[in-house]
Amino acid sequence: SHIRNAWDPSKSVAQNLAEMGLSEDPNKTLPIPKVPGVEVESNGQRPGKKIVRKPYVVNEMEYEASLPEKKSNTLSRDLIDYVRYMIQNHGENYKEMARDEKNYYQDTPKQIKRKINVYKNFYPEEYKDFIASLKTEKMDVQ
Repeated sequence: SHIRNAWDPSKSVAQNLAEMGLSEDPNKTLPIPKVPGVEVESNGQRPGKKIVRKPYVVNEMEYEASLPEKKSNTLSRDLIDYVRYMIQNHGENYKEMARDEKNYYQDTPKQIKRKINVYKNFYPEEYKDFIASLKTEKMDVQ
């Protein structure tokens, strides 16, 4: 979005990128020496380099890249419903869960147990509340 906002449609791609301080061709910007043992200049810049007229674009992109990534780890609604159904109908009996008709993907008992553990780790509070509600339902039935 930063590049899009600073883009000038009347100029070429190379001119726009040069004004922003970005490279059109990284091979030309940082050339790899053909002869082993010969080093490129220490700062990697060539003499006669164009002036950067829009340095704020690179600064904004660097700032955005330095921000921590938001963790959006969630489970699919289908998996949550599947795990809740299995626990509600079979409790801790994984072999019976594997034989259940809702086990569409034919998961083995160990695979079902892993899915339940993933659900427990992602939503520990929700899992505790769900188990507590199951216990109260069983008490009401008896």
